[in-house]
Amino acid sequence: MIFGKPTIFNRKINVVHPEIEDPGRRQAVTSKLQAVYPTTEKLKDNYLTSKAISKLQANLIKNLPERFEETLPAWLLQKLNLVNLDTALRQIHFPDSPAQYRRAELRLKFEELFYIQLNILQSKSARTRHFRGNVFRKVGENFNTFYSEFLPFELTDAQKRVMKEIRRDMGSGKQMNRLLQGDVGSGKTLVALMSMLIAIDNGFQACIMAPTEILAQQHFRSITAFLEGMDLEVRLLTGSTKKSEREVIHGGLLEGTLPILIGTHALIEETVQFKSLGLVVIDEQHRFGVAQRARLWEKADVLPHVLVMTATPIPRTLAMTLYGDLDVSVIDELPPGRRPVITRHSYDAKRLQVFGFLKKKLAEGRQAYIVYPLIKESETLDYKDLEDGYESISRAFPPPLYQVSVVHGRMKPEEKEISMRHFLAGRTHIMVATTVIEVGVDVPNATVMIIESAERFGLSQLHQLRGRVGRGADQSYCILMTGYKLSEEARKRIDTMVATTDGFEIAEVDLKLRGPGDIEGTQQSGVPFNLKIAHLGRDGQILQLARDTAENIIAEDPDLSLEKNWLFAKHVKKAHPERIDWGNIS
Repeated sequence: MIFGKPTIFNRKINVVHPEIEDPGRRQAVTSKLQAVYPTTEKLKDNYLTSKAISKLQANLIKNLPERFEETLPAWLLQKLNLVNLDTALRQIHFPDSPAQYRRAELRLKFEELFYIQLNILQSKSARTRHFRGNVFRKVGENFNTFYSEFLPFELTDAQKRVMKEIRRDMGSGKQMNRLLQGDVGSGKTLVALMSMLIAIDNGFQACIMAPTEILAQQHFRSITAFLEGMDLEVRLLTGSTKKSEREVIHGGLLEGTLPILIGTHALIEETVQFKSLGLVVIDEQHRFGVAQRARLWEKADVLPHVLVMTATPIPRTLAMTLYGDLDVSVIDELPPGRRPVITRHSYDAKRLQVFGFLKKKLAEGRQAYIVYPLIKESETLDYKDLEDGYESISRAFPPPLYQVSVVHGRMKPEEKEISMRHFLAGRTHIMVATTVIEVGVDVPNATVMIIESAERFGLSQLHQLRGRVGRGADQSYCILMTGYKLSEEARKRIDTMVATTDGFEIAEVDLKLRGPGDIEGTQQSGVPFNLKIAHLGRDGQILQLARDTAENIIAEDPDLSLEKNWLFAKHVKKAHPERIDWGNIS
């Protein structure tokens, strides 16, 4: 048998440096299908090639005990027509046929995903049974007044559906623990505000915790504007809040005269105490640690209802796994009057045409963002940098006709705030920035987003940046600038951005390209499991089967105490002892 890569040379098929194996020799690996084991140049230099590892694996399996101990009960294997663990482990390395390999792969992928789901659903079941929540029985004066007199536009059908789900949760007597997904600009903040008004109508206070000062200020401005004309006090608490103002906030919270507080990590300080905290809204929760969030729940005698919001669209399979113990609501419509952003790909050589288009839009009274991946020029990365870009833009758009502001992560908070305020007020026409503007900047008059070295950014980041425009009624544009040399993956990202504005579709492509460990928002917090064989981007059907099976088992036996389920009880904690419980709010 000859193994190698066939190539054509002089119209003949050649196999350069083939591996040759004689099936008649005893030490040969005789499986018709050969496993490919990951290796490195250093390992290869020490003779640990894929084939050498295969031989080691063959010796290992031959010298192991007769059978591997089973980890799934016989009744489940029979019900789902799965092979046993011993067969699966032997066939995955040395399959007798492609069909046997597929059966082995299915069994191992199912088990891996099944125990994750069983652990998640058992935790969710225990919390639902043991933790009570405040009952918000009525929709009162504040909610009704806002809905009838101050609502800025008709709610979309998606927003109405989500509000019904939230109202049902908060009136059930069980603590709400809901994840609200919605694309950039879909109206999540309005849903959060209406939920807070229900809490206030029932005699409770509410708060929103955001991961950055910019985002907290954005929520404060939005909610203050929504409530203008209503007799409801809203306060902002961040690290830069003055001492005198903090004292006023602390007093209002304790007396119960301050119904809505918006802030950053400052909300979890020990000095911040509520009289009756009934609803906690957390924005982009993946940016907070579990311990940080838990300190909020301790500020209430009865656990508050929790609404977690994210503008990072989470693929269905990742949501089922990473946030599987939260109930999920999705706002999948944009508010009326919003137009989808037109996205175009342009090469660096056509920069003058892009600048001509930008000048035309600025002449119409619009504003623009130009985003760079780097602040300073890098010797190792051939990407556009902000400092050089600012100089070239200042030459192409000279004052006093044009005003350009700069925002990046190394600026002092007050400097960033001044630049953003000038742009928001329309005093500057172009904002040159790094990804610090990814969230929290809402300027409806900004209709052009130019992303330099767009191949440098991930899909999720590109989608978040594009979401900074298209926030008003005017047609908006996103222009992705790249060089001519693009990797296959970079081209796929650019093509996806041009083809669709659907955040969930983009997230699915991102998951397939990069896997769950790199998806925006999970890497920095650590995906709470390490998949050895299953892939969330490709194994959605197996995951659904695993979840359905786990749901049926937990519905019948929440504590896994029945005799037929003893194997589950044994392996559920052993399989994932360090799983981060994203929904743990006690």
